[in-house]
Amino acid sequence: MTLIWLGDTPDLDPTLVGGKARSINRMRALGMPVPPAFVLSTDFCAAVNGNDGRLNEPVLGCLREGLARLESTLDRRLGGAERPMLVAVRSGGAKSMPGMMDTVLNLGMNETVEARLAEITGDAAFAADTHRRFREQFERVVGLPATGDPWKDLVLAAEAVFASWNSPRAKAYRNHHHIGHDGGTAVTVQAMVFGNFDDNSGTGVLFTRNPLTGDPAPYGEWLARGQGEDVVSGRFDAMHLDELEVRMPDVHAQLLELATQLEQHCRDAQDIEFTVEAGRLWLLQTRAAKRSPQAAVRIAVRLAEEGIIGRDEAVALVTDAQVAAATAPHVDPVARKAATLLASGVPACPGVATGRVVATCEEAEDLADAGVDVILARPTTDPDDVGGMVVSAAIITEIGGSTSHAAVVSRELGTPCVVGCGQGALKALIGKIVTVDGTSGEVFEGALPRANVHGAEQESAQRLRQWAQENAMQVTP
Repeated sequence: MTLIWLGDTPDLDPTLVGGKARSINRMRALGMPVPPAFVLSTDFCAAVNGNDGRLNEPVLGCLREGLARLESTLDRRLGGAERPMLVAVRSGGAKSMPGMMDTVLNLGMNETVEARLAEITGDAAFAADTHRRFREQFERVVGLPATGDPWKDLVLAAEAVFASWNSPRAKAYRNHHHIGHDGGTAVTVQAMVFGNFDDNSGTGVLFTRNPLTGDPAPYGEWLARGQGEDVVSGRFDAMHLDELEVRMPDVHAQLLELATQLEQHCRDAQDIEFTVEAGRLWLLQTRAAKRSPQAAVRIAVRLAEEGIIGRDEAVALVTDAQVAAATAPHVDPVARKAATLLASGVPACPGVATGRVVATCEEAEDLADAGVDVILARPTTDPDDVGGMVVSAAIITEIGGSTSHAAVVSRELGTPCVVGCGQGALKALIGKIVTVDGTSGEVFEGALPRANVHGAEQESAQRLRQWAQENAMQVTP
């Protein structure tokens, strides 16, 4: 079992540290602005969960060692009365499982630390907001109120993160994606930076290429005075990334420059989580972007044409199922003109699906088991909804943007999705048969006919088929 300080080596084995810690390590090794962190490796997971979910002494020893180095690096102390340090406790399996396992932010808060932060910053509202966020998230993830002792809270949070590997939603996700259950999650402990600090602070998500369409322009969302969970949870309607360029053009330019470096270094389109604290940019994570089937074929071709990857790598980036979904028929344009529009929002994953609208994941699973095509309609989605999402023909939500939980998961599933239709907009649809167009972001009454598509995704799919044939000819004796 291993404790690893992130940034000391160029690369790490994701099966040992998880994809999240590997990305933090890569970025820190490249000299990018990333808060310091350490990781308890994935092989701790089985040991902890086999110990009734409690950290045994070897794990506790590694946690103490990592915390001591983090405190020394920052010259701060967890729970310190003079120079307090807050940390994020993050999960991370070897393969990306967005939103499936648990995270606790702002750990280290208690009444004493809140008072000290208010004194240091001169902003009692910031200190109170950070404390509130911690209390609510800790109780939701751990299942118990915070103890007020930061070390005890850290131990409980680490135990909860290890336990989340075996949560029903994580198991359902792995079953759907044919991921083994024996890998375990790592636990990364990282110094906090605060997107809720002041008016020059915020949080966001940047895709180096559009994950819906595959267009090469960067794409993302930004939420001023927020923390990362606010955006990815879908509980808030974030603004387009252009808003960051208006508010802080230098930060925006730095972000795009770093994003380009990461895409070239990782040799794939990236999904980057970032925070701005008092006008200073921090990167928190980067990973291969979850993309719609239409985007998958276009991105693979563009990466090869730009010389970032080879043609054989481009072919390997795309599955047969993605090619089939990308070239599937769209809504017939004649039928669209005559159709009744029931709702519209932000297109989150292209494609078309028809089914009966249901409001709960339980009903979605029951009807899907009976052979009925269902459309899952929720105010927003969270990891507990994955069981219903994987059986649905389409997903629609009332709030949330294109980087929300519903959007990210639907793109990975290749399931048509429309988000942000407006609060209360979907209630009247429950029980109706509708057609969801995830390309236009529209929901129509009834079952609409399809028509064959002719566009950029067709051209990219044909290019990939051609390259695959060329590769096969080169290896044939």
